[in-house]
Amino acid sequence: IVIVIAGYGLMTGNFEFQHFMLLFLSLMVFVMGLEEFKKGRKGYGWIGIVVFLFVLFVSLQGFFN
Repeated sequence: IVIVIAGYGLMTGNFEFQHFMLLFLSLMVFVMGLEEFKKGRKGYGWIGIVVFLFVLFVSLQGFFN
């Protein structure tokens, strides 16, 4: 979903759906962080969770502004 929305924005120059792209990107990073925790790589898991929270915050700012 992220790649499709990003490709659409690049081809058309219409970045109206960029907030949705960031939302789905944050969810993807969250899942990747959980997978790293399951593999026993806690450092990468925490980095994934922190990046998830940051991108989610940026996405939500875009929805409310």
